Amino acid sequence: MEDEDEALPICQTGDVLSARYEVVGFLGEGTFGQVVQCTDHQDNGRNVAVKIVKDTVAHSGAAYAEVQVLDSLKALDPSSTQHCVQMLDWFEYQGHVCIVFELLGPSTYTFLKENCSLPFRLEHIRRMAYQICKAVSFLHVNKLTHTDLKPENILLASSDYTEEYNSSLKCVVRRLKRPDIKVADFGSTVLVHEPCCYPVTTRPYRAPEVILALGWSQPCDVWSIGCILLEYYLGFQVFEAHEDIEHLARMEQILGPLPKHMIKKTRRGNYFHRGQLAWDQHSFVGRYISWHCKPLKAFMTCSSDEHCHLFDLIEKMLQYDPAKRITLEEALKHPFFCPLQREKRALPPGAEGADTAVSPPKKSRRC
Repeated sequence: MEDEDEALPICQTGDVLSARYEVVGFLGEGTFGQVVQCTDHQDNGRNVAVKIVKDTVAHSGAAYAEVQVLDSLKALDPSSTQHCVQMLDWFEYQGHVCIVFELLGPSTYTFLKENCSLPFRLEHIRRMAYQICKAVSFLHVNKLTHTDLKPENILLASSDYTEEYNSSLKCVVRRLKRPDIKVADFGSTVLVHEPCCYPVTTRPYRAPEVILALGWSQPCDVWSIGCILLEYYLGFQVFEAHEDIEHLARMEQILGPLPKHMIKKTRRGNYFHRGQLAWDQHSFVGRYISWHCKPLKAFMTCSSDEHCHLFDLIEKMLQYDPAKRITLEEALKHPFFCPLQREKRALPPGAEGADTAVSPPKKSRRC
């Protein structure tokens, strides 16, 4: 009976939230609660998205923390040029924290899923990757770490797409009209050096230093972005695993052996035997990984310069040692983005918007 109650919607079409936002549709749901589309009757009937968070202690705490971060990001970037979602308002409704956002398109995860998991076009990956790097670099400059980057938290600015028949697949496929994105979900965002006592990042996008309990900081976001870009290119996750040791086995199959100094320092010594990953390669899962996971650059579908540049960038983002991992400031200057940089130079002054760096917001400890 409790499970049935959990599945019930928090609100229904026609409900008016905070005497202002009329629910006209449902956009999605997750463990946090649900997202609804509303008409804002105090802003000329503007369509907005409202994230309604479950009224549990854990979810409400994350929601209040997210409001703090979003309020600070809006002050840092009032013109919304840094590709982070913008909060318009927030309020409480029957004990639930509700956050009002500009209405955007679906997440990149949803688009991939509804498009038969077909990869994005390379030129679209380039534009989305640049905007993701710019958004997260903006966070990093302002001493924030997102900690939960994944395709579900990268929203398309528009849901517009065209359809075309793919003769090889014998089906109709979707092509984005505008590959512009905004980074979302700041409920797990933390300040640099803020003490944290919980694992971060959803499993397939989790960096090795997190798995090995070596401590983590902003480079864990860079690792996540590398995983995201590889998923955009392939249409599927390469680090999908159910437990840490399987995850590490996939990493070694794709990226090579883990560095000895990381193995020596880890508090997860039970994962290793004599400096080697204690993994049964002859088990069913071991044989599956050996068969399906191959060296990173073997996933390339073309050897042209632009494909090589993308995989060089991903390889630099997926460096095991966070100290050797590329920073996002460096990533934005990578040759993969040269076509966009030429476009940017051709724009009139001020069209792209300047990066902003000021004092970071204050947040309370959550653990």
